[in-house]
Amino acid sequence: MAAGPAGAHPKTGTVEIRCPDGGWLAVCGPDDLIPGRGVAALLPDGSQAALFLDRAGRIHAIGNRDPFTGAQVLSRGLTGSAAGRPFVASPLLKQRFDLATGDCLDDPEVSVPAYGVRVRGPERKAAQGAGRAH
Repeated sequence: MAAGPAGAHPKTGTVEIRCPDGGWLAVCGPDDLIPGRGVAALLPDGSQAALFLDRAGRIHAIGNRDPFTGAQVLSRGLTGSAAGRPFVASPLLKQRFDLATGDCLDDPEVSVPAYGVRVRGPERKAAQGAGRAH
């Protein structure tokens, strides 16, 4: 199942990531996310996620660990799009990862986890994606 969200995020509330154990973790406010820049979050199991706000206003979360180097750096990668799909390129070896699915666009055998994201607030709850466990 893809983590790719639909629709723009609200300006208030709390961005939450669906953790591997099924719970939700509050990470930041929607206004803390800037298109083209990632934010790293430490998950309860010790792994890390990288959150991105794409230029269409959708929030994505994938694993922060670059599977090619083992470094926790994807949140610092360069963002772009290929065939209309947003991706982040690792700042180290430049492999590209689809922000909706976590799939590596340069090596079909490699992927990173894609996490569900939602924005919760006092007036609005907006589901952003279902996520996919790895």
